[in-house]
Amino acid sequence: LIRLTESMAMWPGSSVSGLYFAHPDSYYFGIGKVEADQVADYAARKGISLSEAERHLAPVLNYTPRKEGDAAAA
Repeated sequence: LIRLTESMAMWPGSSVSGLYFAHPDSYYFGIGKVEADQVADYAARKGISLSEAERHLAPVLNYTPRKEGDAAAA
């Protein structure tokens, strides 16, 4: 059973909702993986280190993050 809290949040927190379009020409699209330049920009805007940003975004990275002190990896 899903309910709305006083602040209009869904409860329980694992509840989901969505919009489903029935038009024959509608389609859903996938979001591509995140590139290194996007992660660097994100880290700069958030004021966090690159390694921290890569840790947060690990599931959607389109590259293998370089380990600290590993200058040979790209």
